[in-house]
Amino acid sequence: MTEFQFKNPLLLLLALPVIFNACNPKEEAKTEIETIPVTQVISLDTNLYTDYVAEIHAIQNVEIRAKVNGFLEKIHVDEGRYVQKGQLLFSINQAGYREDLNRSKAMFRSARADARSVEIELTNVTLLFKKNVVSATELEIVKNKLAGANAKVEEALANEESAEHKLSYTLIRAPFNGFINRIPYKIGSLIEGGSLLTSISENNQVFAYFDVSEKEYLRYAQNVVRDSLSSKTVELILANGQMHSTKGKIETIEGEIEASTGNIAFRARFNNPDKILKHGASGKVRMTKRYINVLAIPQKATFEIQDKLYVYVVNKEGMVETRNISSEHRLSHIFLVSKGLKDKDVIVYEGIQNVREGMKIKPQLIPMEDIIKTLSAQ
Repeated sequence: MTEFQFKNPLLLLLALPVIFNACNPKEEAKTEIETIPVTQVISLDTNLYTDYVAEIHAIQNVEIRAKVNGFLEKIHVDEGRYVQKGQLLFSINQAGYREDLNRSKAMFRSARADARSVEIELTNVTLLFKKNVVSATELEIVKNKLAGANAKVEEALANEESAEHKLSYTLIRAPFNGFINRIPYKIGSLIEGGSLLTSISENNQVFAYFDVSEKEYLRYAQNVVRDSLSSKTVELILANGQMHSTKGKIETIEGEIEASTGNIAFRARFNNPDKILKHGASGKVRMTKRYINVLAIPQKATFEIQDKLYVYVVNKEGMVETRNISSEHRLSHIFLVSKGLKDKDVIVYEGIQNVREGMKIKPQLIPMEDIIKTLSAQ
């Protein structure tokens, strides 16, 4: 075994750093500054869409029910047909109701004749009373008799009008323009008063009802203050994914928030020129929100710790700082930031798993515009 001995202690001290560095090449590599892709926060104007499941209702949709009993004599329309207001839809057998009307008319004529006879009698008694032939009591009796006869005339007239109404109820007509729905009864069926014959829908325009969360409702209310027309304009996506031909408008909002769901119901009105939309259909109402000068960053530049969102901000010296941010809206690849960043801030874009607080890096700038184009193409 050979021994080395330094006779000069000063030479030994000078040799130690050389020996240390030769033995630890990895430590020297760690001091190298890494190149990390970064990007710059930008502000932009954009429209964002939110879709809500909606129920479609015709502006008018009513049930057509029979008002009288009888046999269904004729059906004048077919299911699904468009009818005009006043058009005859159903006929119920009228024989019994015509008999009742004729009987009530005869009773009215009889009552009126009896009343006319009493009027003549009253005229005669009045003349006799003036000649002191009859007493005042007899005159009063005839007056009361006439009052009773006139009451019977009024009763007979009411019965006649009632019979006429019942007869008219045997002819069921459309209350307004619209489409006829299913007809459950067939000709010859025994119909009772209140039986559902069909329903009719007027759908030149339709209502779309949809529920919105309380948070989204408050956001909508704030937007309406700034831009009422744009905020109230909505679109309708049909069940087949196609967009309805015309845009609609939010007309009203319910007065209460549903306690069990935390939602509030909106109602929008849509024109339906081609009559494509039917009562009971489904779809999605699309609401648009306009963002002005909102800050945008890539989603992959963020990370979460205990449900809080963070990014790495790079200062002018290349030092990394952890920054807590708030996102106003999350898209598939882009976050719109409402708090924590400002325009032109530089943030780490890729490799955040290799970055830590206080680390010095060499930024490699990737323009945010290029990132957005790339993400939009995916």
